[in-house]
Amino acid sequence: MIKKEYKQINETLYTETLPNGLTVYLLPKKDYHKTYGLFSTNYGSIDNEFVPLGETDFIHVPDGIAHFLEHKLFEKEDGDVFGKFGKQGASANAFTSFTKTSYLFSSTSQVFENLETLLDFVQEPYFTKESVDKEKGIIGQEIQMYQDDANWRLFIGLLENMYPKFPLSIDIVGTVESISKITAEDLYTCYRTFYHPSNMNLFVVGNLVPEEMMNFIRENQEKKEFAPIVPIKRRFSKQKSTDIIKERTINMSVTRPKFILGIKGIDELPKIGRELATYEMSITLFLQLLLGSTSKNYLKLYDAGLIDDTFYAEGFSLEREFHFAEISGDSDEPKKVIQKLEEILLNFESSEELTEGALDKLKKRTIGKYFQSLNSLEFIANQFSQNLYEDVTLFDVIEIVESLTMENILENAHHFIQKNAFSHFYIYPNEK
Repeated sequence: MIKKEYKQINETLYTETLPNGLTVYLLPKKDYHKTYGLFSTNYGSIDNEFVPLGETDFIHVPDGIAHFLEHKLFEKEDGDVFGKFGKQGASANAFTSFTKTSYLFSSTSQVFENLETLLDFVQEPYFTKESVDKEKGIIGQEIQMYQDDANWRLFIGLLENMYPKFPLSIDIVGTVESISKITAEDLYTCYRTFYHPSNMNLFVVGNLVPEEMMNFIRENQEKKEFAPIVPIKRRFSKQKSTDIIKERTINMSVTRPKFILGIKGIDELPKIGRELATYEMSITLFLQLLLGSTSKNYLKLYDAGLIDDTFYAEGFSLEREFHFAEISGDSDEPKKVIQKLEEILLNFESSEELTEGALDKLKKRTIGKYFQSLNSLEFIANQFSQNLYEDVTLFDVIEIVESLTMENILENAHHFIQKNAFSHFYIYPNEK
């Protein structure tokens, strides 16, 4: 077990990779009553083309299957796992993103029982034709709910523009048509390939004794048999900047027009974990400096009546296979807002917002928010697995932020801000 101390934040992280390939992270927090366990696999909605475990040829599975699989793992032959967690005084949840699927429990008692339940239910799949067919109706209703959500449609519309030939453009939950094709065998194929311990990590945070907790996890995993560790082969269509759709519009039942501006990352990213985390933080701070709520650009747009408090300009996503920024809001003049935003972004080099003084203030504010967030075990549990870059973790954020210079930010912004990488999507009210 490797012990790493983060003295700036007074945290100690314990890490071990088990013989079956599972990487375990333990974060003891002695002054807390609640414990969180998060079990994650490096598998999400974009992973729809791959070589199944034990085979040699690529297959394509129905869209939405990663999310469907997440739902079905909670259902077992003897009942629903949520009920078992409830009897043990725990709450449970799960979520699927474009690149990951995570299962979570939180409890103030019976921690070992709940951790065992988490590990066992995720590692013991049970799918039948009857249960799969039943789930299709439930997820179909969820799909309709997302279709009626204007903000979600705005976001997905932008992804469809930026990634028209890449699975990121497909809703995480899939479509009614795509999930209708899912079979129990499909679920087992995806499960065997992506839920191998070597493609997963377990993070536990709370009032725990590291050695005792790690021994418990080791014993649980030693009782189970897994296939030999083999690299997972995934396949994605090649992306070109010329594929980007510049602009689209739809009508929905909204009271005011909505806009979203996307910037697709089209340059290759750094390969090393720390450089990747530095790049992500550079672009995040760059967007805040240029268009954040304390910037002069924001105030000018606000005073002109072009934006309101729905304006959001801090959305930057960086995950395996893709990275992009999104800037969105409501406006009576959405196209005028987009025009102004593009002018600001494309002329960032001459902006009076990008100064060392402004950066120092933002870095202090960012670190302050970070320290505040670390008081929440829920935040730590949910963010830890989402912010893993090789050996760089959530707890390296302060060091990375402190080391950033304006030179770093400008250099990375030059790579990211490219005119041919811009795209817009609008939602207008239905015509009366």
